[in-house]
Amino acid sequence: MKFNGKIFLAAVLLSAVPVALAQDVGSDVKKTAKDTGTATKTAAKKTGSATEKAADKTADATKTAVKKTGHATEKAADKTGDATKTAAKKTGSGVKKGVKATGHEVKKAGEKTEDAVK
Repeated sequence: MKFNGKIFLAAVLLSAVPVALAQDVGSDVKKTAKDTGTATKTAAKKTGSATEKAADKTADATKTAVKKTGHATEKAADKTGDATKTAAKKTGSGVKKGVKATGHEVKKAGEKTEDAVK
């Protein structure tokens, strides 16, 4: 059996092409994976930095809101306290007058009853 040289050479070349392409694809995949890893790392750093900045801004805004709420609550409590104090004084004065008037009426009724008993 004689082998034709051209056929043998063609077979060798045809089998070498997929091997060469496979090596080239493997190299491309490795490079792409490395590039993707680098891009992911960069994106993660940027996201972390942005998240930290946003958290700081949120904390500052919350701190300011708490201070303002505290001051407003304190002012409202002072006004409520003043109003309550004034109302208590008025109520006390009214009760005092009512007790005096009732005391006089009881005294008069007691005197009338005493006169009637005599």
